[in-house]
Amino acid sequence: MKLALGPVLYYWPREQLQQFYAAMAQAPLDIVYLGETVCSRRHSFRLPDWLETAARLRDAGKEVVLSTQVLIESESDLKTLRNIAGNGEFMVEANEMGAVRLMSGTEGFVAGTHLNVYNSQTLKQLAALGARRWVAPVEASMDMLQTICAAQPQGMQTEVFVWGRMPLAYSARCFTARAHNLPKDDCQFRCMDYPDGLDMSTRDDQAFLVLNGIQTQSSRVCNLISELDAMRSLGVDVLRISPQSRNTGEIVAVIREAVEGGITPVAAAARLDRLGEMESCNGYWHDRPGMDQTQRAGLP
Repeated sequence: MKLALGPVLYYWPREQLQQFYAAMAQAPLDIVYLGETVCSRRHSFRLPDWLETAARLRDAGKEVVLSTQVLIESESDLKTLRNIAGNGEFMVEANEMGAVRLMSGTEGFVAGTHLNVYNSQTLKQLAALGARRWVAPVEASMDMLQTICAAQPQGMQTEVFVWGRMPLAYSARCFTARAHNLPKDDCQFRCMDYPDGLDMSTRDDQAFLVLNGIQTQSSRVCNLISELDAMRSLGVDVLRISPQSRNTGEIVAVIREAVEGGITPVAAAARLDRLGEMESCNGYWHDRPGMDQTQRAGLP
């Protein structure tokens, strides 16, 4: 079972990104996804920077995948998408159907979680277009995944989001800018003030969601590593970890230790709860509201 690091979903300064990926080159990861998937106004790294980083990670022994933007809004976004699709060196994660069209007939691509694959028929269509790996929707339950995996095309790999704040929705409106009474086109890059997103609470002061520019995330951190044995039985090939601004290296190390049998999945989940510094959840996996935390097997 391989470990994958998803793309950084937040707006970090250039130096922070450089230091982060230098550290990840030494981390026990098999796959690293790179690229700006949320907002094209974020320019700490441009495509040449991502390609340079990709080459360094490849030299460090990682499989590198370039992730495409989820919401294409302009001709410049489309131009970047075409350049990513035609990069000629690295596999591409297609996060919307325009990217799928551009990647169709190539040597293969990853069908990203935002393509919303909810049944085996959809997965078979994507496989016919060239998909070689798919990332299950974050809201997929174990039962749904079992049904899809039982009928998935031969040679298709399955990847599951096992740790991190879940990306739930995208909008043409920038919620972070709106929170500061700024228009989207003059947002003053306020996302950079929130390296892990802007917390949003209910009127009862309970954590509810996180605003990340045009993206809405879960407030709680999805932590599914306690379900490692179930994922193995389903034939899951790759576990995805979503980066955060602190402790990502330690989080990767704990999950690697669990995968290799050095620690039980339940004990690993407890360690991750502490490293995440936020409340965790696993509701979707158990076909419950996503923000629920269902008692883990093996706990009293």
